[in-house]
Amino acid sequence: MRSVWKLAWPLVLLNLINGMHGIVDHILIGYFIGSEDNAANAAIGVSWQVFLVVVVFIASIFHGMNVLIARYAGRQDRETISAVFHSALLATLLLLVGVVAPIGYAAAPYLLRAVNVPDSVYVHALPYLRLLFLCGAPLFLMFLLTGAFHASGEPKTPLKLGILTTALNIIISSVLIIGLGPFPALGVAGAALGTVLAASVSCIIGIYLIYSRRMLIQPPTHFHILPNLRLLRSIARIGIPTGIQGVLLNVAGVLLLRYISELPDSAAAQAAYTICYAQLFSLVTWTSFGLRTAAGTLMGQNIGAGDAQRGKRAVLLAAGLGGLWACVIGAVFWTMPELLLRLFSAVNEPIVGIGVSLLHYLSLSGIALALNLALTGGLQGAGATRAPMFIAFVSQIVVLLGVCQFFLSRGILTPDKIWTALLLSHVMRLVLTALVFRTKGWTHTKVELDR
Repeated sequence: MRSVWKLAWPLVLLNLINGMHGIVDHILIGYFIGSEDNAANAAIGVSWQVFLVVVVFIASIFHGMNVLIARYAGRQDRETISAVFHSALLATLLLLVGVVAPIGYAAAPYLLRAVNVPDSVYVHALPYLRLLFLCGAPLFLMFLLTGAFHASGEPKTPLKLGILTTALNIIISSVLIIGLGPFPALGVAGAALGTVLAASVSCIIGIYLIYSRRMLIQPPTHFHILPNLRLLRSIARIGIPTGIQGVLLNVAGVLLLRYISELPDSAAAQAAYTICYAQLFSLVTWTSFGLRTAAGTLMGQNIGAGDAQRGKRAVLLAAGLGGLWACVIGAVFWTMPELLLRLFSAVNEPIVGIGVSLLHYLSLSGIALALNLALTGGLQGAGATRAPMFIAFVSQIVVLLGVCQFFLSRGILTPDKIWTALLLSHVMRLVLTALVFRTKGWTHTKVELDR
């Protein structure tokens, strides 16, 4: 418990702090951007979902890097850790700046139309999404730095950087959304600029700490401007299944928005989904992601140190902590949903009724999700990334979208039926992950570098 707590509390606090800027953005947008059915709030949620589908595969590089760093941190091999990080950093920069930014900017209108967003949402979503593609590299570099620091056993540095990022984000977004002083009111575009500009400052500081030799991760022994292809093969072999898993999860999220768009009050339903699932539910998801990262790091480090059973005990403890927190947040969702919606200026029907219903379902979904993410972190930390990939396909594509399509094909699709499908997918994902975790073979997954 001491080891879990020492690594987990900075991660959990960091993720909660990171989630605060999104909540603040939505509160400001809800109050200061006049839009029918909170369409501007829906626009931010839709844009993020589309953005993540396109770029989440790059996160596979991050996970493969994290697994290798944790494994070699357990062996106290600083030189290998530094070489892995440097190659991942170079590959990420090349992909984000050279590929994702120009293609994403040009494709943004087509991606939004593919989701079938209403025109009232589209007019706010397009500038937001284009700014994310064009200037979003610092966001992903922060994920890279945060994961590397955590995997190497230094969780307090990303916590400090996260606090700085969130503070800057709230300040910049507030100024640009509302239009304070000499700055014009940019609305949702101001929220996007605040997000990317704040991350840029923290990225510069994080990279400076590494290359000034103040962290466990050091500059590589031999500098090079192109990534080491042999190291990238090892990183990709571990990380690509996680990338595919992320794509499946986010594709399911985008297609779920399309099913929501089939509802009579689609703009209100998308706004309710954005406020409740993307923001309020982040009180559960961001905490659970922190515990997942802690579980994965502890699993990888303990396997590297030759004690896999200790790693499994740490994962179960992390799952217990996540489940307990989800119960607390679920009780809040169940007992005071109208008050939570009022924070986002969602006070009219039909958005209130839809939002209250969703929060009731999420109060149960959160428990399943928290337990599942910790167990998934343990599997991925051991390098066993294929099983979570298949589980994501079954739970998110087959169950979630299959149930929604069943109701749609019979003309009885309603918000409650979509939320039911969401709950069933979370429960199925937990059951399948727990069954895999109970087996023994995944702790012996081979994780080595190509030499």
